[in-house]
Amino acid sequence: MSDQVISIIALVLIFALATFSSVHLGVLAIVAAFIVGSTVVDESTDDIFSGFPGDLFVVLVGVTLLFGIAKSNGTVDWLVNAAVKAVRGRIALIPWVMFLVTAVLTAVGAVTPAAVGIVAPIGLGFAASHGISPVLMGLFIANGASAGGFSPIGVFGGITNNVVERNDLPGNPALLFTASFLFNVGLCVIIFLIFGGRQLLGRIATTDGDGAGDGVAERGGGTEASGGTPSPEPPGLDLPRALTLLGILGLVAGALFFDLDVGLMALTVAVVLSLVAPQSAKGAVDRCAWSTVLLVCGIVTYVSQMERMGTIDYLGERVADIQAPLLGALLICLIGAVVSAFASTTGMLGALIPLAVPFLLTGQVGAVGLITALAISASVVDASPFSTSGALITANTPTDQRDLVFRRLMTWGLGIAVVGPLVTWCLFVVPGSL
Repeated sequence: MSDQVISIIALVLIFALATFSSVHLGVLAIVAAFIVGSTVVDESTDDIFSGFPGDLFVVLVGVTLLFGIAKSNGTVDWLVNAAVKAVRGRIALIPWVMFLVTAVLTAVGAVTPAAVGIVAPIGLGFAASHGISPVLMGLFIANGASAGGFSPIGVFGGITNNVVERNDLPGNPALLFTASFLFNVGLCVIIFLIFGGRQLLGRIATTDGDGAGDGVAERGGGTEASGGTPSPEPPGLDLPRALTLLGILGLVAGALFFDLDVGLMALTVAVVLSLVAPQSAKGAVDRCAWSTVLLVCGIVTYVSQMERMGTIDYLGERVADIQAPLLGALLICLIGAVVSAFASTTGMLGALIPLAVPFLLTGQVGAVGLITALAISASVVDASPFSTSGALITANTPTDQRDLVFRRLMTWGLGIAVVGPLVTWCLFVVPGSL
């Protein structure tokens, strides 16, 4: 049995044990990396830890710490109230606003973790205040990041178009962006219907004449969900909140224009806020989603080991041996989706498109169609809790709902990892080969 097959079996065992026992999945993944690395491929401790995602660790801790402070000092409540006013209280529109904001951020060049890290705490804060499913809100934010990411100046689009050009393949950046955006919009319509969006139609978040209030009223009925009791007056902009908003805007500017690490920026802002207003920072470290951080970092550590072992290349080579180009194209999309659900979409785009070259050289599969299908398949799984976007969503979910959201996102991520490639294959690959 080859080392690559052993690593795949170990991955299956990790999930089986985590499903049927109380052992933490992240701990299992790290132990698996230790056992496989020590007994199968003779890796040293330094080799094993070389796959630990230090940058992802800093992103998760930095963003959740910053927004823990923002929640404590009332900045999140202020932003939620501003979002309500922007859509005149129409609660059903808020998820779409978050989708578009995240899409715009990634479309103009923000990396996905930065965009999701900025928007998720605000969107999920609104969801918690107004009875919106955190799964619905989280998926809208994650899909918004994927929708905008394939613009010609977006990170995903830039990587994909660059790989296509380097391999002398025909490309269509405009079609890639348009197809990805529309696919994610269609996906969000389905998400809206599945996860309680219809119950939001007609609901209005009301405010009283002084701008106070946060209650929810039915359109035309005038009955407040809170039973008629006025909600507390929303916070004004004192110095700590103003500084927090400036810090969040700094995250956006740093990500868009200076290519700064969002995790390091978030930690910097958190330190400044802790010095300026120490009262609002009390307990913020305890509110970091440490369980989620351990889980995601553990899984990524093991998947990185699989990449070093050549497991991903091994799967690609097995696909390349298939004599039926259409079937091979479908398998490449499936591999891209499944692996991207547990690893970096950015890395997968650069690694998997070259694997498609043998099929494209046969002329039996259209290059533009397959690249579009592969790109969408690898990105729509980003809501998986093992991917950065899904991890940020889980981490920013209220503690009492975090386990439920984790399970729902895991189910959604694994499901879309199968359904997404099938649908994109039918839409973009099959017509080009007829």
